[in-house]
Amino acid sequence: MIHIRSQENGSVAIETTIVVPVLGLVILLILFGGRVMVAQQSIQTAAAAAARAASLARVPSLAHDDARTAAGVSLANQQVRCAATDVVVDTAGLTAPVGTTSAVSATVTCHVDLTDLGVPFFPGTRAVSASMTSGVDVHRERP
Repeated sequence: MIHIRSQENGSVAIETTIVVPVLGLVILLILFGGRVMVAQQSIQTAAAAAARAASLARVPSLAHDDARTAAGVSLANQQVRCAATDVVVDTAGLTAPVGTTSAVSATVTCHVDLTDLGVPFFPGTRAVSASMTSGVDVHRERP
């Protein structure tokens, strides 16, 4: 029996050295994308809650407070970790005359915390925002 020495000694180690970091990077990119997409859905829900809470308020100053509270509660219930949260409410619809169709809109921006992924070239936070509109009752008393 004749044994022919293969010229491929050590090729598995080289292949592993190349493939493992690339595979790790792909897994981190999947985690990054998943975190941002889940945050986007949660922020849309928070924006809807903020717009609805603002549309139920009687005066614009209370609408802003109610919207911020509703957005914060919604994000906390969905366990979204935001480094910072901004809520902007357009309350022009609350001052429309009785009998006219109007709406209130809310925009929620969350700076999603990505530092726990541990990748040096990923951003520490990513801003994700959503806007929603909620109608104001046509026959409701206005300020």
